[in-house]
Amino acid sequence: MYLFISVLIIIVCALLVLVVLVQNSKGGGLSSSFGASNQVMGVKKTGDFLEKSTWGLAIALLVLSLASTAFINRENGTQQNESAIKEQIDNAQAPEQEQPQAPAPTGQEQQSPPAGNNP
Repeated sequence: MYLFISVLIIIVCALLVLVVLVQNSKGGGLSSSFGASNQVMGVKKTGDFLEKSTWGLAIALLVLSLASTAFINRENGTQQNESAIKEQIDNAQAPEQEQPQAPAPTGQEQQSPPAGNNP
């Protein structure tokens, strides 16, 4: 359900961006291109439609964002974080185990080469 709401939020955001870009606050934009008053949608109706769609999409975005928080699985994520923190604390508090050391070298390995072979 959370994925479905997330997809709806992305679609609403894209539509909201498009509607806002079509508008122009100084009287330009889509509504100014309809100069003839005998059009099916006149200048005033186009402006009203764009304003209403902007408000509708903004409200839909707000409602979907609030609804998405209801479907976030906080319980599972909190338990995972707590268990990871407890594991780190346990690892830090556990005494370090001594690593077995390598056996000491025997006397044969420590002998230097004969003195007569030095260049």
